[in-house]
Amino acid sequence: MEMQELESSVVSGAGYSRVLEIEFNSGRVYQYFDVDESVYQDFLTSESKGKYFNANIRGKFPYREIWLKPPIAES
Repeated sequence: MEMQELESSVVSGAGYSRVLEIEFNSGRVYQYFDVDESVYQDFLTSESKGKYFNANIRGKFPYREIWLKPPIAES
C-alpha cells in the first residue's frame, strides 16, 4: 500500500486500499477495517490528524497492529 507522508505530531503517514493503514510517529503501524474511503479523505484534509483520529477512527473500527518500525539509527 502506498503511504502518504503527513505532517502531524501524532501521525507520520497513512494509506488506503480498502483498508486504512496509519503509521504513528512512534513507529507503530495499524490497519483499520470497514473504513469508508470518505473517512480516509476527511482524515487527510483534517487540520489536526490526532483529533480527527481520536474522534472518528479510534474505537470505531476493527483493527490490528501490523508492525513496529525500528527507529532509524543516527550517525
